[in-house]
Amino acid sequence: MSVEIALRAARVRYGPLEALHGVDLAMPTARLTVLAGRNGAGRTTVLRALAGTVPLAEGRVDWRGTDVTRLPAFVRARRGLAFVPDQRAVFASLTVAENLALATRQGTGPGRAVAGVYPALRPLLDRRAATLSGGEQRMLAVARALLSPARLLLLDEPSQGMSPETAARTYALLGEAAAAGRTVVVAEQSLPPALRAEASVVHVLRRGAVVLSGEPGEIPEEPPVAADPDRPGGRQG
Repeated sequence: MSVEIALRAARVRYGPLEALHGVDLAMPTARLTVLAGRNGAGRTTVLRALAGTVPLAEGRVDWRGTDVTRLPAFVRARRGLAFVPDQRAVFASLTVAENLALATRQGTGPGRAVAGVYPALRPLLDRRAATLSGGEQRMLAVARALLSPARLLLLDEPSQGMSPETAARTYALLGEAAAAGRTVVVAEQSLPPALRAEASVVHVLRRGAVVLSGEPGEIPEEPPVAADPDRPGGRQG
């Protein structure tokens, strides 16, 4: 199984506090990988390090065998990486259609494209993203990633604010993306059945370290992912 992107002995610090403690993680190509762990475990920081939105204090990021540690986030995006953060994942002042137009492949109209992903967004194309509910904004953010040409998708709590039915559809869509040859990395606090069914690899993090890795069937229903009382302020999960 080939590796798409990996952290090698990665350390990330927020001020005096260290959020990742020499983490080694490999994300297989064309698979859906899950980073599980409660707030403060380090899963969000892993995604940010891979995306280039936080710097490494030590270690490196390898993408398809190339060290991209020093490449800024916008360069990684141009090379085919799409990152859906847990907050502020859409352009609030733009309409739904305008948000989608920034990501959709040339020649594909936003309305037609989104209908095949989240039909519920089609009637909202003329609405500004700021006026959408939390779940609708998450749908828009995930749709932008799925409709982009990116081959590597990083998503932090993509189901946040969604109904159980929409969350299940989201995981199915991400699983389809991986089956089509894209590499998908999802960070979630737990492994709901719908996500467990789509994942190939699960890494459980606790307090900035990987404590368990394996296939979904090897991960217990309640993995040991206690919150970190020493994490820096804000959501650094």
